Amino acid sequence: MKAPVAKKIPKKLITHNDIRIDNYYWLNDRENPEVIKYLEEENAYTKEQMKSTDLLQKKLFEEMKSRIKEDDESVPYKFNQYWYTTKYIKGGEYPLYIRKKDSLEAKEEIMFDVNEMAKGHKFYQIGSVSVSPDNTMACYSVDTVSRRIYTIQIKNLVTGEILSDELKDTTGNVVWANDNRTIFYSVQDPKTLRSSKIYKHILGTSQKEDLLVFEEHDETFNVYVTKTKSLQYIVIASGSTLTDEYRFIPADHPEAEWKIFQERIRGLEYSFDHYEGFFYILTNKDGATNFKLMKTPISDTSIDNWIEVIPHNEEILLEGFELFKNYLVTEEREKGLTHIKIKSWDNSIKYEIPFEEEVYTVGTSVNRDFDTDTIRYRYTSMTTPWSDIDFNMRTKEKKVLKEQEVLGNFNKDNYVTKRIWAQARDGVQIPLSLVMKKDTQPSKNTPLLLYAYGSYGYSMDATFSSIRLSLLDRGFIYVIAHVRGGEDLGRPWYENGKMLKKKNTFFDFIDCAEYLIKKEYTSSKHLYANGGSAGGLLIGAVINYAPKLFHGVVADVPFVDVVTTMLDDSIPLTTGEYDEWGNPNQLEYYNYMKSYSPYDNVENKEYPNMLVTTGLHDSQVQYWEPAKWVAKLRDMKTDSNLLLLQTNMDAGHGGSSGRFESLKEVALEYAFYLYLENKLN
Repeated sequence: MKAPVAKKIPKKLITHNDIRIDNYYWLNDRENPEVIKYLEEENAYTKEQMKSTDLLQKKLFEEMKSRIKEDDESVPYKFNQYWYTTKYIKGGEYPLYIRKKDSLEAKEEIMFDVNEMAKGHKFYQIGSVSVSPDNTMACYSVDTVSRRIYTIQIKNLVTGEILSDELKDTTGNVVWANDNRTIFYSVQDPKTLRSSKIYKHILGTSQKEDLLVFEEHDETFNVYVTKTKSLQYIVIASGSTLTDEYRFIPADHPEAEWKIFQERIRGLEYSFDHYEGFFYILTNKDGATNFKLMKTPISDTSIDNWIEVIPHNEEILLEGFELFKNYLVTEEREKGLTHIKIKSWDNSIKYEIPFEEEVYTVGTSVNRDFDTDTIRYRYTSMTTPWSDIDFNMRTKEKKVLKEQEVLGNFNKDNYVTKRIWAQARDGVQIPLSLVMKKDTQPSKNTPLLLYAYGSYGYSMDATFSSIRLSLLDRGFIYVIAHVRGGEDLGRPWYENGKMLKKKNTFFDFIDCAEYLIKKEYTSSKHLYANGGSAGGLLIGAVINYAPKLFHGVVADVPFVDVVTTMLDDSIPLTTGEYDEWGNPNQLEYYNYMKSYSPYDNVENKEYPNMLVTTGLHDSQVQYWEPAKWVAKLRDMKTDSNLLLLQTNMDAGHGGSSGRFESLKEVALEYAFYLYLENKLN
């Protein structure tokens, strides 16, 4: 079967007197039957090329599925008289939302059986569930297309009736006022999908009657609505990458006039929570790059009244905090690892929760109760399954409530994880987190999969994956490169991998790969790379810079047509991304973007084996970016290596909605690596 050839319809794109010719711009039309035909031809070609792996894919799918406990349940948490949990039943793709009143021994109430609700839908996702303060009603949001456009409905939890209230075209974000009849929700622009408006809805009324309480006109900002942990205030958050602004009202008075917490100041980031007579504020005020904690009286929240609680530390990133009646808990990141620190308000107690592994991930979990000595956190490493832990802050007693059960013959002692450091070309040390089976011997012939993301300040923590065992058990080493652009080593790590320093992200990844080869963990013949979304941009840029470094790469939903997308402010996300990538309407940013944009820099040369994935309904990275990229690569590359495009015609950015259906997509990717390694058994 011959590879599909997309027709060329040259389109001239002129910016700053610079001319770009885009032969595949026409693919930007999901309503065009020719576009759908091309995507289906590519899917058929992928299926044909990977036909020899059909049995392997099936085996991988069954293998990965068999490790997952089908009749599983989350650890219950208590909130407002009820214990809440989600449960999966055998054969079920979707969860059941369950609650029990007062006691875990009480009768089980099924609020939502998503398996039943999803029947007849190719894609079905509940975005959020929010129970009214009096526990009688629940708002829930549903997306059946996978473009993250939700319809909010309300269920009477006493009678089981679905109310006639139907709030369409929302983000799914919803908050109850304390009167049990008023809800606030956010709505996005129908074209750009930018969340820009907050509405107030009264139960029993039409959506047409809903009152617009806030609209964000700055196209670089997004909005959402939330509630303080104390449940005493409803908050409208409006923020961009670099700037925040909040408004609040008492939750008991949904008709109150919204008060601005602190007017936006370009570059001022802050967030807050409420405790007794103060709001506690996490902020970068006064050049606190790694953030600090401040507080201000409820009566006057303007910046002049902010008082320092925890000062800025240039070596430690203050990531978050949790307020309790007797304790202040902080999450702090140092040298790539998160630490949970406990301090009593009277300063009689001050310590850090100890963790033993060299590389791990930890974070506070659901902590809805103020008046408690217990904090719940989640812990994992690349060899330790996810664990839910209750920790008594007074006695320091630890209780493991649940460790993720991995079925089969899994034994975490059969695997090893460690942290290594690679030197980038500018001398900076880049951390890498590595996991492999104990009996795997690193060598030039050892297959290794290198993963990274490196954007938006998202730290790619070292976490456990039962799915990944299918590669580790077949002799693969798996490595996460904590490249600049994430926040793994503090806020400066992010600042040095964005805007006009974005290329650091790509060069860090290349330098990490070369380090692994130099230290004989693998060789180019056995080295593979994976990244998704902005991490797909990373993969696209890297194979342009170093096309012979990898034997094969997988780019999932990749953001590869950077210049064209960032110049089009009519499509989702663009305007809100200017602080991440720069605004190409300015010449300096245009030139810099164009110099690394994967699509714009495809050349007549050899490229590695490639599998590219996308979703027809993707609202974050539109399907036409990877489709155009593959079409251009097909036309220009000079090698005979595999180039495959797989489009999920029923899903978006996150892939399939079912918990097992999505494993088929992973099975294809793993089969791709194993096929290239000639390991088809």
